[in-house]
Amino acid sequence: MHQHTFLGGMDTGSHLSDQELTAQLRLGSRNAFNEIYFRHSEYLYRFAFNIIKDEDECTDAIQDVFIWLWSNKEKIQVTSLKGYLCAAVKYKLSRVIQSSKRRSEILAQRPEIEMTAANDPMEIRELEQAIDDFIETLPPKARKIFEMSRKEYLSNKEIAEKLGISTKTVENQMTITLKKLKENLGKMSFWSVLL
Repeated sequence: MHQHTFLGGMDTGSHLSDQELTAQLRLGSRNAFNEIYFRHSEYLYRFAFNIIKDEDECTDAIQDVFIWLWSNKEKIQVTSLKGYLCAAVKYKLSRVIQSSKRRSEILAQRPEIEMTAANDPMEIRELEQAIDDFIETLPPKARKIFEMSRKEYLSNKEIAEKLGISTKTVENQMTITLKKLKENLGKMSFWSVLL
């Protein structure tokens, strides 16, 4: 992995704790961001590779997550930075799997994509509960489409074929559902880009 993509070659604050780095990141510190990347990117890459077994897809997913982290730095409130980043990678990989030509092969190996509540930080458990609560409020067809998309990793075309409706209907339904979900999540809506 190209671990130094974001690094600037200066003292990035390796003596600081993750919690201290996160506090500096919220204030816009590029050095704190670089240190977080340096400290966690290799582990996240191995974590991602264990799920999808593709170097390029893993690298792209990790880069996207760190771009997302920087873009949302002011909103990051975490109890476990490592757990938080792992959860972001899991969400990102669920979207990668959905569009991958190797999806059947990946799913056949039963990747550990689903959130494991006992090991996730509090913020992620709250997010998962908020999503579950939201899903329960959806009309039956909207709920089915959302679950087929986000839990079975099916494409819009595949969902349309299975349900006997048009792809456009599926696309429209997902657009409406995701818009409602983003509004429902409120303070956690920055996660919606990964959902």
